[in-house]
Amino acid sequence: MSKIPFTPMLSKPAQQQGAVLIVVLLFLVLIIMVGVIAVRQSTTDLKLSTSDQINTLLLQSADNANQNIEQSVNGSSRNDIYKSMLSRSGPFGYFILDKKGQDNEYVFCFRPRSLFFNINQTTIRTPTGSNVLSSSTGYCDPSKPADYISSRNASMTQVNVSMTPPNASNEAFGSYTLGQDADKVSSLAYSFDVNSTAVLPAYGDTKVGGIAGVGATNCFAQTTKQTSSTDATATISGCMSTAGVPSTTVYQQVSIENKSKGTKCVDFGTGTGRSSDSLCTLVPQGTS
Repeated sequence: MSKIPFTPMLSKPAQQQGAVLIVVLLFLVLIIMVGVIAVRQSTTDLKLSTSDQINTLLLQSADNANQNIEQSVNGSSRNDIYKSMLSRSGPFGYFILDKKGQDNEYVFCFRPRSLFFNINQTTIRTPTGSNVLSSSTGYCDPSKPADYISSRNASMTQVNVSMTPPNASNEAFGSYTLGQDADKVSSLAYSFDVNSTAVLPAYGDTKVGGIAGVGATNCFAQTTKQTSSTDATATISGCMSTAGVPSTTVYQQVSIENKSKGTKCVDFGTGTGRSSDSLCTLVPQGTS
């Protein structure tokens, strides 16, 4: 019996399907996209957090200057800082006692680590941008460590004081103090605009324009008065914005007047028809 040789049958290889590979690639792409979105979201959150921290720091620095000024003016007239503020060379006494300079701005750099107001380091800025007596020591200087709020050399605050412009809606004789002679300086009440601008110089150069620093505009030397000028660098805040330097300006209106100790508020009239407002009349000194 003859043997029949066995020849194995070679099966035709099946065609490979690529569906699994495509699905894996899609999942990989989705994972990458989710990762990119997460990184971008994290970066955005960090930027928002940093921005809030900067705004808080600037607001605290500017408000600190205004609070010190308010406490000085409302403090005892025997204090040296009160005398400096109201003296002829001080930020308020200058305007009260010198009628010729009432359109100017009184500028000083807030230095709380020493005497926050130094009468020898001030600048009086005219509307044309020049300085009275050619003194520019009142402008904050980022190159001077003493001009910063703290030893960290992070923020600095410059204070600009000017007289509040007249307003047609003001009450008649509202600028006079009751109980004082009208022909005396002490009879007038004065209103001032105090603008405290806090800046973070580490984020950019506080000077704009010029070539290699020559002819550049010093942002600290600009005005805080709002004008109709279209030049973005005409004000401190506008100049800092152009320079890319974070800044915040806190505005406060300060009223200074002499209080009459011989004034007493009483109600005039009797019965239900009397005025509900307390009117004031002068009473002799020493009476209650």
